[in-house]
Amino acid sequence: MKKDSKSERNLAIRVVMMPRDTNPLGSIFGGYILSLIDFAAGQHARFVSPQKYLTKVMREVEFIAPVFVGDSVSFYTETVKIGKTSMTVRIDVEATRGEDCVETIHVTTAEAVMVAVDDDNRPVPIKTR
Repeated sequence: MKKDSKSERNLAIRVVMMPRDTNPLGSIFGGYILSLIDFAAGQHARFVSPQKYLTKVMREVEFIAPVFVGDSVSFYTETVKIGKTSMTVRIDVEATRGEDCVETIHVTTAEAVMVAVDDDNRPVPIKTR
């Protein structure tokens, strides 16, 4: 992840979609994209404040466009809010497709609330740098 300000949009992860990730209709399974959204939010939270996090909430996710095998999917994150024990992260998902990778489409946007926890999974204050 690019080391920028906590409020700037950062590339958290980028993944090329493979045939194993497809649903019976031939597009990428939405649940797989959701799991990557969760992963990107966790990566972002750990970058902002290196701690252990659990996902508390993933707000409504509406898929605007399908994702296909071979698409390079990028998950951009930014901090929306930092509370005492939780952090809200915005995740923008974009797919780049085509042999020349010339078309980039917006797939979805989500918000996830990540809670900092101790070794017993109890909420703890978020450490600020």
